[in-house]
Amino acid sequence: MIGGGEYAELRAFIMIAETRSFREAAGRLGVTPSALSRTIKRLEGRLGHRLLNRTTRSVSPTEAGQSLYARLLPAVASLEEAVDDTLARRGDAKGTVRLNLPRLAAEVLLMPRLAEFSALHPGIHLDIVMDDALSDVIGRGFDAGIRPQELLEKDMIAVRLTPPFRNAVVGTPGYFAVHDVPQSPQDLKRHLCINYRWADSRQPYRWPFDGPDGPFEINVEGPFSVNDTGLLKDAALSGTGLACLSEPMVAPHVARGELVEVLEPWCKQYAGFFLYHPSRRQTPLALRALITFLTESQARRGAVAPAP
Repeated sequence: MIGGGEYAELRAFIMIAETRSFREAAGRLGVTPSALSRTIKRLEGRLGHRLLNRTTRSVSPTEAGQSLYARLLPAVASLEEAVDDTLARRGDAKGTVRLNLPRLAAEVLLMPRLAEFSALHPGIHLDIVMDDALSDVIGRGFDAGIRPQELLEKDMIAVRLTPPFRNAVVGTPGYFAVHDVPQSPQDLKRHLCINYRWADSRQPYRWPFDGPDGPFEINVEGPFSVNDTGLLKDAALSGTGLACLSEPMVAPHVARGELVEVLEPWCKQYAGFFLYHPSRRQTPLALRALITFLTESQARRGAVAPAP
């Protein structure tokens, strides 16, 4: 079993391997470069291998050092994550989390639980920005974003928050009292369709479907288009026309009989919402607390097990 001193030696080695500098690694660890050098010499003596090539200008792992680093990194990351998860359950985490998410995720995932989260973590301030566009969330200075899996940015740590869900084409009973119910997506050409238009590109959203020959998209036409899914839902509820929205957003209205779903066999399924952020090893405690809260609250509702 590894003791505390041995674990400290391994962490020191990882820091040097990552920074390629004794001085920078010592600064991050809060020790002097000479003390750090002695720590590495003890580790090399204990393991019987030289782990670092040292010159006056650079530091780099030896072959043995590279092998050790590759095997240590996931193990240490897992240990640190376990400790962070435990700390995140405490109520003394502090800080601001800047979060970018679409309206649907805000309505379904966040707003119903905001009071509970605030009570558990009074020291955390959530700076919430609703954004249905395909924004560069991290590039714009946000700590994390929530998006469907299909829209996640590359090289991000992703945590599942919901199970998969479908799109839904909906209209009011009053609308269908004077319009035939469409039997296939091609029938939408004879209907009034309220469309979403991307704010940045001004391009209309093409309604996605799945058919016998695979997925396809169609352009629809109607009296107007909007760039806000909340307004899109309100327009459908007013009886103006048909809308294509995510099923969780319209499910309460369908259950109350305010909206009627059509074309269910054709509607495309998506992988669900994920929270994503840049680096697990550098996750601020406040963000870790939010991730832990969202995944565990979903699990309590039986929607999805906590994701790794």
